[in-house]
Amino acid sequence: MKTVQLSIELPNMVTATEFELKTLLASRLYEKEALSLGQAARVAGLSKRAFIEILGNYQVSIFSEHESDLRSDIANA
Repeated sequence: MKTVQLSIELPNMVTATEFELKTLLASRLYEKEALSLGQAARVAGLSKRAFIEILGNYQVSIFSEHESDLRSDIANA
């Protein structure tokens, strides 16, 4: 993984912490299938288990919408 330094100006009314911004970014990238679950968890700085729990806060399902992915998950369970 590479490290990216990012500076974002937010209005004063936005009180999000660095952790909240990282988890939001990671959850959206996971939702868009740009990152795997493990990669997204690392971006957020969390274990997979903790990241899965946080995904619910962002209404992101851990289950793929693609039938082939679901069949693969079931076969590997």
